[in-house]
Amino acid sequence: MARRAAGGLGPYGDDFSFVSPVVKYVLFFFNMLFWMISMVMVAVGVYARLLKHAEAAMACLAVDPAILLVVVGVLTFLITFCGCVGSLRENICLLQTFSICLTIIFLLQLAAGVLGFVFSDKARGKVSEIINGAIVHYRDDLDLQNLIDFGQKEFSCCGGVSYKDWSQNMYFNCTTTNPSRERCSVPFSCCLRDDGEAVINTMCGQGMQAMSYLEASAFIYTNGCIDKLVNWIHSNLFLLGGIALGLAVPQLVGILLAQILINQIRDQIKLQLYNQQHRADPWY
Repeated sequence: MARRAAGGLGPYGDDFSFVSPVVKYVLFFFNMLFWMISMVMVAVGVYARLLKHAEAAMACLAVDPAILLVVVGVLTFLITFCGCVGSLRENICLLQTFSICLTIIFLLQLAAGVLGFVFSDKARGKVSEIINGAIVHYRDDLDLQNLIDFGQKEFSCCGGVSYKDWSQNMYFNCTTTNPSRERCSVPFSCCLRDDGEAVINTMCGQGMQAMSYLEASAFIYTNGCIDKLVNWIHSNLFLLGGIALGLAVPQLVGILLAQILINQIRDQIKLQLYNQQHRADPWY
């Protein structure tokens, strides 16, 4: 029987380990799952990016969903790699890196939520800026185009503040010098939907910007997407809170498991050092 280990941890033999296999492998498989998801995200993002034309790719990097997918995927890959290898190899340095990165991400998300609530006007202005940028590059990026069309259909809206925001796009610009055949038009996703319509009329938004609000409202949604989005957020605060909690829980669980495993590894190192120092002790 061994003497009391360092720190008063009690008598333990050479075969004893403070590292719990449950904590170790739960953390490993937890990270492995998100590691595989991150690789899929990167693969999908790269594939979507390669399908785009080079000139279109360079036109709107800031609003390209494929780039966002790749960036998030790469960050997730690196963080979960530290968690996977750190838990499997019982490496304190990698586990600390994993825990610190998750903590920073969690705090940034928390700060973004608080700042977005406190400075709602500035957050609204930033959303407006993003939407206007997306409108400008609508025809440059197919993924972005599909995303805008989906949003306008789901929220029954058109443009940022109003349907006339589509004049910011060079193809839909309503100036007399615009030679485009889509001059003064809006995308078909702005049009009022007819449930009995078998084939979508993609030209239904033709010339709508030249009409007044009252005239255009008979054919398209004239309200902007910003107000619709704000109203939807106010109406679904509990849903958004649940989603935020669902994102926060895995992060907190990962941080907790990593810290538990780090402490267990440190205790194991102390025990090994204690055993090595007392090998020559005849009473050991």
